[in-house]
Amino acid sequence: MNAIQNAPFNADQARFNMIEQQIRPWNVLNTAILDLLDSVPRDAFVPLGQQALAYTDTQLPLPCGQNMLEPKIEARMLQDLAVQPHETVLEVGTGSGYMAALLGRQAAKVVSLEIHPELVELAKGNLKREGIENVEVICADGSSYRHGDAPFDVIVLSGSVAEVPAFLLTQLKPTGRLMAIVGQSPMMRAHLVKCDAVGRSVTQAWDTVAPRLQGFAEPSRFVF
Repeated sequence: MNAIQNAPFNADQARFNMIEQQIRPWNVLNTAILDLLDSVPRDAFVPLGQQALAYTDTQLPLPCGQNMLEPKIEARMLQDLAVQPHETVLEVGTGSGYMAALLGRQAAKVVSLEIHPELVELAKGNLKREGIENVEVICADGSSYRHGDAPFDVIVLSGSVAEVPAFLLTQLKPTGRLMAIVGQSPMMRAHLVKCDAVGRSVTQAWDTVAPRLQGFAEPSRFVF
């Protein structure tokens, strides 16, 4: 093994490199978002034994066959959504709780839905250790569950869907925003839905690929 492989893991340096080499080049230049990413230790939300990979530009495997999104995707979503301190947020797809932690540092309250009980417990433990108390993690299918706090200011899907879910749009406030990665691999785009007095507008902001969220409908496939 070479000297680099033998070097001890330096979380602060790895986090700095992530921001400078991955996040900024992906047009995430909002200083508040960059400071947020620097303040929340991503290595505290990865499975044991993967701390050295926490800040790499790759999806990381989680229990139940799920994955953490690349840091640059989460950062870009946060920048586009521009969550404010007074707002309530719904996240679908908690995973290890990292995105929920970032949202919790921005918003007044976060409700995060996760379909896998094992990941619910993992995320709750991670959030508790980091002292993040304004995130409520619930074991539920985000495609059909409606929380009592609805409607929300912001809804974010931490994974991809075939189309923007109409059910979730009904849970947005009249001035709400929803972010979802939409499409079929290998062609997906981030969709930012904004609501205002005249209706909804959809911006297809940027290209990416993300794992599917479970429970959401897929388009019919015709066989000839």
